[in-house]
Amino acid sequence: MTAAAANHSGRRTSHARRAERAGIRDVAAAAGVSITTVSDALNGKGRLPDETRSKVREVAERLGYRPSAAARTLRTGRSGLIGLTVTTYGQEPFTFTEFAYFAEMARAATSAALNRGYALVVLPASSRHDVWSNVALDGTVVIDPSDHDPMVAELYRQGLPVVSDGKPGNCPVTAWVDNDHASAVRGILEHLSQGGARRIGLLTGTSTDTYTRLSTEAYLEWCTAVGQEPLVEAYPAHDPCAGAIAADRLLARPDRPDAVYGLFDPNGTDLLAAARRYGLRVPDDLMLVCCSESDVYATTEPPITTLSLKPRRIGTTVVNLLIDAIEGGDPGPDAASGQLMPTELIIRRSSQRRAPRTTTPPPRPSVEP
Repeated sequence: MTAAAANHSGRRTSHARRAERAGIRDVAAAAGVSITTVSDALNGKGRLPDETRSKVREVAERLGYRPSAAARTLRTGRSGLIGLTVTTYGQEPFTFTEFAYFAEMARAATSAALNRGYALVVLPASSRHDVWSNVALDGTVVIDPSDHDPMVAELYRQGLPVVSDGKPGNCPVTAWVDNDHASAVRGILEHLSQGGARRIGLLTGTSTDTYTRLSTEAYLEWCTAVGQEPLVEAYPAHDPCAGAIAADRLLARPDRPDAVYGLFDPNGTDLLAAARRYGLRVPDDLMLVCCSESDVYATTEPPITTLSLKPRRIGTTVVNLLIDAIEGGDPGPDAASGQLMPTELIIRRSSQRRAPRTTTPPPRPSVEP
């Protein structure tokens, strides 16, 4: 066989394989149901018995059937793409996957989207809408929007459903998911206070997102309630160098704190390094807590107490809320509903001072009369 003939034969074989690929009619015939039932079962629609839905999916999997994205777009008017972006820091350069919270949240969101038949597209937060206009999105998840966020306002103007990870301040969103940040901060401050801290400081950010604002407000309110002078250092959280400088500045104060809570992922290591520079023992001279999802803090010396915001649960929830809105219609900003997720304080040695040793003299030997 000549090379040309072999190439022609290969093309014919490849074409035949494509022609033999299972279609929706094949799935319907093999499952003994209608084409409409197959479509409803695979797209999570209709009022089908669970047994029927499972059977159709098993048959589709066995035959290797994959719905055509183009056909779905024509049929439903949807692209099957949802966006995800972080708008907290606006135009500032910021690689959000470097932070454990955002990375965990994005992974969970991606998995949840695929389970519902959608693909997640991570896009930059930018006032230039050229990138966004080139992607046909059905809706968007926005992480930590700031007050009066222009990106959220633009997406809403375009009629796209928007679900935010973070309670929106003055943003029109379809729904939101967040933690009870005020309660979490109060719990941390009480934990440090009960451990013996009398001057608790805060490392916070300069942005206007809900997480930063509510956490800082809760700290200031607690200080007022207990009569402590606030010890606060704020810095632009997207700049890792600024965090280390702020930690050093906080521990260099004449009224240096004896405990610190840092709102952001790198604050634990920044504070630990600053404490060593100043010869402070953790936790004896300085107790530390930071908000982080990183496993690194379980292995530092000493291990650092962390607050977990449960990003996997939040990522799954925001995507499901968004897809529900896409498939069921956007109720509008007045009907925006919110969900609060629990947090978890993972207590480690950095916030647990050793109790002072007490020496008990041995019992005196009894004297015989």
